[in-house]
Amino acid sequence: MIIVTGAAGFIGSGLISRLNQDGFKNIIAVDDFSKIEKAENLEGKIIKEKVERNALFEWLDANSRDVEFIFHIGARTDTTEFDKEIFDELNVNYSKGIWEKCVAYQIPLVYASSAATYGLGEHGYDDNESTIGQLKPLNPYGDSKNEFDKWALAQEKKPFFWAGLKFFNVYGPNEYHKGRMASVIFHAYNQIKATEKMKLFRSHNPDFKDGEQMRDFIYVKDLIDVCIFFMHHRKNSGIYNLGSGRARTFKDLVTNTFLAMGKTPDISYVDTPADIRDKYQYFTQANMSKLRSIGYTRPFSTLEEGIDDYVKNYLSSTSYL
Repeated sequence: MIIVTGAAGFIGSGLISRLNQDGFKNIIAVDDFSKIEKAENLEGKIIKEKVERNALFEWLDANSRDVEFIFHIGARTDTTEFDKEIFDELNVNYSKGIWEKCVAYQIPLVYASSAATYGLGEHGYDDNESTIGQLKPLNPYGDSKNEFDKWALAQEKKPFFWAGLKFFNVYGPNEYHKGRMASVIFHAYNQIKATEKMKLFRSHNPDFKDGEQMRDFIYVKDLIDVCIFFMHHRKNSGIYNLGSGRARTFKDLVTNTFLAMGKTPDISYVDTPADIRDKYQYFTQANMSKLRSIGYTRPFSTLEEGIDDYVKNYLSSTSYL
């Protein structure tokens, strides 16, 4: 059996789809299943059992000998939420509980960290474990992910294999439920469909022209490929970046969304809201050499390839992965 937490969410549901494709049918889906807006993400997936998030530890105590792997993808991911207690409960303490069960029952673990841990990038975007204690995230979400990374590295008792993956800007199918936390591509598609235009945040940094703020965007299918790689690899434990390794501008992203929709780009700019202006990242780019060094060789989709697939095969028909 393979456990996937956050199973009804964006990445977790896509991961289950891929596991099913690869012949894994004994999937234990863990989530807060009361949130019905995510239910369609699991339609058609082959799942052995659904376990409510708050019942997982008890379930593991009874069934651990049958569990082959845990993907801990679930988290509170709202970067505009400032109630630290919510993040402490769901992102830090819950993750510690999963780690401790993996140690006790010798279960290998992959968990989701985040590029939000890097803050403004003062220390770069290298997945060097010796500098994690120096990172200064910009919000409680990033803090919670970094706190768990630090805690994991400090533990004397670790699962026999574990990997924390720092997800960069992920986009792709199954994010329909995410609202304002969905990717810029998702919002661009819907805004262009409704108005034939797209508004982007203007730059308030003299080093960047409007629309040339840059992010490392990674297609969810590529991210899932890496998760599957680690499930089979099971060595070289540690914390790894997971981006495409190439920063691209928001202007590139929106232009490619227009083109995938068969429309002429029409982009304008609005002021970045004052409440986030001081904490706005103008550049992120994952250094991917660490993952490459342990034998991961698959290429990552270009932004053009990822957007074209996402728009034409999923967004245009509201299809799911």
